[in-house]
Amino acid sequence: MSTQQLPVVVIGAGPVGLAAAAHLVERGIEPLVLEAGSRAGAAVREWSHVRLFSTWGEVVDPAAAEKLLAPTGWTRPDPATYPSGGDWAEQYLQPLADALGDRVRAGATVTGVSRAGRDRIVDADREQQPFVVHVEYADGREERVFARAVIDASGTWATAGPAGGSGLPALGEKAAADRITYRVPDLKDPAVRARYAGRRTAVIGSGASAFTALAYLAELAESEDGTGTHAVWILRRGISGSTFGGGTADRLPARGALGLAAKAAVDKGHADAVTGFRTEAFERDADGRLVLVGEDGRRLDPVDEVIVLTGFRPDLSFLDELRLGLDERLQAPVELAPLIDPNQHSCGTVYPHGHRELSHPEQGVYLVGMKSYGRAPTFLAMTGYEQVRSVAAAIAGDTESADRVELTLPETGVCGGAGLFDTPDTQQTEGGGCCAAPEPQLVTLVAPAAVGTVAEEAPAGGCCGS
Repeated sequence: MSTQQLPVVVIGAGPVGLAAAAHLVERGIEPLVLEAGSRAGAAVREWSHVRLFSTWGEVVDPAAAEKLLAPTGWTRPDPATYPSGGDWAEQYLQPLADALGDRVRAGATVTGVSRAGRDRIVDADREQQPFVVHVEYADGREERVFARAVIDASGTWATAGPAGGSGLPALGEKAAADRITYRVPDLKDPAVRARYAGRRTAVIGSGASAFTALAYLAELAESEDGTGTHAVWILRRGISGSTFGGGTADRLPARGALGLAAKAAVDKGHADAVTGFRTEAFERDADGRLVLVGEDGRRLDPVDEVIVLTGFRPDLSFLDELRLGLDERLQAPVELAPLIDPNQHSCGTVYPHGHRELSHPEQGVYLVGMKSYGRAPTFLAMTGYEQVRSVAAAIAGDTESADRVELTLPETGVCGGAGLFDTPDTQQTEGGGCCAAPEPQLVTLVAPAAVGTVAEEAPAGGCCGS
């Protein structure tokens, strides 16, 4: 069998992985989707209680809907409404996986990818060899699958960032694991609600997930069973006009409302903000409560629980035998990194990009979806769908279509200065950015809007061209 007759292995049956499979099928190329979880959308299901800030119309891949789902009689959800993670998984991802049939294998963990008979250092005939993908199944079986190309859409959900300001776990962080979560808690679950009700909780992070947690805790504080609930919001930088996002200027209204809900939590006294604090250590007081210690020696008042929402990072361990070209900061493809690097800018919509920006020295391997952004926090589902459309066209040899990348992302309506997370507050508000940040305006929300965290939904950058 020639390499061209082999399937394309897609790692991960999340939104972008399944979309990749749909585009490959449309091109007449056989995909094999390997999902470590027990069902499609396993990561999304873990935040099923969180509502996305994108509408149904923005989180359904056109090729998947038209070519695979429509023939099954699938009912398309109202494109103007906002799904929760659970809605996304049950009403779209699972039907799409079912339509793909045995092309999707659940309980299949990829533990290694290489070239057949060639480790990382061997040059001879390398590009003529197929990829070999080592798979371990939930029942203990092992298999090696040969592939013409590999699309890694495994995301970053499994590798959350630590609380420590240095990027490493803070001292005592692992020992305090019984009081720490790295996910937005589901406060509608009675057991989880009881964990936070009437308690003092630290929320570490400054992105949309942190906004979500603050809004949820504020809602709990205002409920009958939440008396005494209070949040301590810990930020590594100061509060400026850009801290809470673009508000009413955000072209994704639910995303803007999410930041305003977090602002309301602070304004109403349900949360206190601690700025310029980089966590160095977790200690316990005499009552067993956690005391956070900063790199500057500051010690915060004790808290009962900690929610760490400092972003995610890609797991590259199983790709170690491949020759990847990754940016040294973001761990994103080198051609893509300058477009999304918060160290360089936080203004301007991310430029359209496709297979060329996602390529590596190892031809035929692509990191797509949230994983393609490495540690950058600016990703939307529609970005991933356009990525895999371009990649599928490139694998099929349709260079004209692959290069024709047309995507306009909704702007946030705000700039965050130079983009540096640790930039002093004064620099962010006094000429540190490319445009002035609007002052957030408080709006009344029926219920806190929320971000579909890591799977595919995260804030997109931009208020003006960079």
